[in-house]
Amino acid sequence: MSINPHELAGQIKARARTLGFDLVGIAPAEPSGYRGYFRQWLDDGRQGTMEYLARRFDERTDPRVYLPGANSVICVAINYHVPLQSSTGVLPAPPPPTGKIARYALGDDYHELIKPRLYTLADWLRDQAPESRTRVAVDTAPVMEKELAARAGIGWMGKNTCIINEQIGSWLLLGEVLTTLELPADCPPVDRCGSCTRCIDACPTRAITAPYQLDARRCISYLTIEHRGQIAPDLAANLSGWLYGCDICQEVCPWNRRAPAAADPALRPRFPAGTLDPGQVLSWTRDDYGRLLRGSAMKRVKLPVLQRNARLVQASGQLSLRHECDADDACQ
Repeated sequence: MSINPHELAGQIKARARTLGFDLVGIAPAEPSGYRGYFRQWLDDGRQGTMEYLARRFDERTDPRVYLPGANSVICVAINYHVPLQSSTGVLPAPPPPTGKIARYALGDDYHELIKPRLYTLADWLRDQAPESRTRVAVDTAPVMEKELAARAGIGWMGKNTCIINEQIGSWLLLGEVLTTLELPADCPPVDRCGSCTRCIDACPTRAITAPYQLDARRCISYLTIEHRGQIAPDLAANLSGWLYGCDICQEVCPWNRRAPAAADPALRPRFPAGTLDPGQVLSWTRDDYGRLLRGSAMKRVKLPVLQRNARLVQASGQLSLRHECDADDACQ
C-alpha cells in the first residue's frame, strides 16, 4: 500500500462522514473476547427461537473467518433519535390504548439506508488500495457488531447491552466494513455506566438479568418481533403497550437525556407520535399492511404477528382501565 496507513484512516473517516455516518472508528479484526460467554448463552437457550444466532458460530466470533485475511474493521454509526409528536388539546376520557413502536422502526428500513453507503465506502477504499479486499456487514450478518463498535471507540457497551456514545447516547444504528488492510485502531472508550442501574430496574419483564447480560426470551423487542408463537401470560401482561420493539431501557438511560435529533430525513417517523391504534391494526388487510409499512423495518414481522401484538396491547389497556375504575369511586 503506497499511502500512509494513518493518512488513509483519516481519509476513511472523512469519507464515511460525507456518506452520512455520524460516528466512525476502526477496530482490529481480532477474535471475540465473548466467545465462551456467547457459547454458554446459546447453550442455555437464551436466544429463544432465534436459531440463526447459533449458525455460523465461527464467523460470528472471529471477523477473520467472515473475511479471510481481515486485519481491520471500520465501524460506523448513525444517530436515529427522532423527537416524537406529543398529543395536544383535550383528550377523550378515557384515552384508547396505543401501541408503541421502537424509534428505529419509525422511519425507512435502516438496512436499506446503511448498506448502500457501506458498499460505497468499501468501493472507495478498494480504489485507494486495489490490493485490498473488503466485506460489508449490517446487523443481519454474522458479526459481533456491538463488541466491534466498542473496540473502535464508537461507544461503550452499556448495562442494557446497547452501545452508548458520550455525546449521542445509545440511539445508534451500526454497520461495518471489514478489510484486509492493516489500519491504526482507535481506543475503546471508558465504560461510564458507573453504579447506575436504571435500565435494569425499568425493564418490566426483567430481561436484563444482570449488568451487561440479556435474556432474549424475556425481552419485549424479542417477544414482539422475533417470537412467532403465543407469548406466555406473565410476559404478555408486562409488554407495557409495545406493539413493535421496545425502547424502555434507552428512554431511562441518563446518557440519552440530551440526545441530538437524527439528521437523516429517511429516519423521520411515518407515525409522528410513534404509536399506532391497535384497533386499527386489527382491522388491517394484507393490502393495508403492505401499503402502510412499505419500506419499513416493521415488515420484519408479518401481519398475523403484528395483530397478535395489537390484541395484547388492547387487552392490557382495557385491563388497566378496569383497574383505574375499581380504584376510583367516581368511575361509572
